Amino acid sequence: MRALLLWPIMPNSFWSYQETLALAGLRATNPPLGLITVAAMLPSDWEIRLSDRNVRLETDADWEWCNIVILSAMIIQKQDFGELIQKGKRLGKKVAVGGPFATSVPEFVLEAGADYLILDEGEITIPMFLEALEKGEEKGIFRATEKPDVTQTPLPRFDLLDLNAYIAMTVQFSRGCPFQCEFCDIITLFGRKPRTKTPEQILVELEVLYQMGWWRYVFIVDDNFIGNKRNAKIFLRELIPWMEKRNYPFALLTEASLNLAEDDELLELMVKAGFVQVFMGIETPDVESLVGANKEQNTRKSLVESCHKITKAGLQIMSGFILGFDHEKPGAGKRIQEFVEETNIPQAHLNLLQALPNTAMWNRLQKEGRLIDALGEFLGSQKSLINFVPTRPMTEIADEFIETFWNLYEPIPYLKRTFRHFMMMEGWRAKYQRTLTKAEWDFLGAICWRQGILRSTRFHFWWQLIVMAWHKPNLLYDYLIALGVGEHFFSFRHEVKVEIESELALLQQQEFDKKSATLSYKP
Repeated sequence: MRALLLWPIMPNSFWSYQETLALAGLRATNPPLGLITVAAMLPSDWEIRLSDRNVRLETDADWEWCNIVILSAMIIQKQDFGELIQKGKRLGKKVAVGGPFATSVPEFVLEAGADYLILDEGEITIPMFLEALEKGEEKGIFRATEKPDVTQTPLPRFDLLDLNAYIAMTVQFSRGCPFQCEFCDIITLFGRKPRTKTPEQILVELEVLYQMGWWRYVFIVDDNFIGNKRNAKIFLRELIPWMEKRNYPFALLTEASLNLAEDDELLELMVKAGFVQVFMGIETPDVESLVGANKEQNTRKSLVESCHKITKAGLQIMSGFILGFDHEKPGAGKRIQEFVEETNIPQAHLNLLQALPNTAMWNRLQKEGRLIDALGEFLGSQKSLINFVPTRPMTEIADEFIETFWNLYEPIPYLKRTFRHFMMMEGWRAKYQRTLTKAEWDFLGAICWRQGILRSTRFHFWWQLIVMAWHKPNLLYDYLIALGVGEHFFSFRHEVKVEIESELALLQQQEFDKKSATLSYKP
């Protein structure tokens, strides 16, 4: 069997970092961990080619060569995903699909023409798919009735990747989250009981990357790395000596819940293991909205104090924020902006609330008859309006969103709070034993040129750089990287503003036409 594995194009979004990637001479943020793990589950006598279309487009020769196409996608990739399925069918290829989007919305891939739907988690459903192929079955939908034991998950096929194309490599320690936030689809996909790999498994994966010469960031892609605190601590205690022995070859990133601030031991272990950044879903400083969304774990302690504690320990925080909760009071955008300034969080992932398929929120809104345009073109990104009828005017929420997103990424405020964020860090930081490459020097030079010479940020940039170099030299590299990431947002906010205003104008025109039609109707 000759299998072509395709990872669809990722549209420009908060996570794509297109402007930053261009400055760094890179092509994508992260590789498709799911697909390279699937590749490791396929029979050893299969021939495999992988094309991450964000790095390199597959060729006509690739299509001619293969006799089966295997695709995975997230919801934000659905347009290219659907087109690739259709192309495969036009060319007479068997098409197999899986991943989070296909699992959540199987009707989409069926309509596009996919032959095999390998849904849920592949450790269970890929063997079912392979058995169907052996029997000569032309189509099939394969679903799991249980969650797999991830200690049996094979080593991902990192050898299929172009390592020079990415900001970060990815590994996975756990699946699932113990919380039940109404809007989140993680518990729908992976359950509420976090399942973890063994420390030995992850260390083998890290060792493979180390031996391959990888030296940039490693993103542990768990949706909540500390969902199982006990196992996380066991892993970290084994990771620390591994990292020490190799002079900390990677800087580690992950996602975690805000209750990390409640566990001093866990926080210290993460820092000592080489973690430098953590993404946290804060969502909103409005307690009523958090309670309404079943995110009560964020209401137990002061959000500001929790963020400050994590930052002081030495972890850079990225945060998720949402506008559009039910019964949200006007001015929520301004309150988020004030919170971001108070906590000095550089990168605030602000989104309009969107109902994701099969979440508790989706099901509730469906019963209430409030879902609209459930799978709009930009669903899953900052360029999409709310896909349900909100409890306050859509225009009011969208205007707040545009203003808040714009203000968060004004260059001077971004530089100021990034500086304050790193100056707040007091914790231990690993000294990475390597010299900068020419590409890194070029990237840092481009940041200095743009922010230190071309823009009105020049005074703040140079003053902050001197102070940072004097007082926090061990944080200087990460600080400059954070400023470089800002380049993406300075540009992307224009795109967000134009698209949201366009969608809002279209929505208003549709409402106007509907009212006009009603007024002109004469029975």
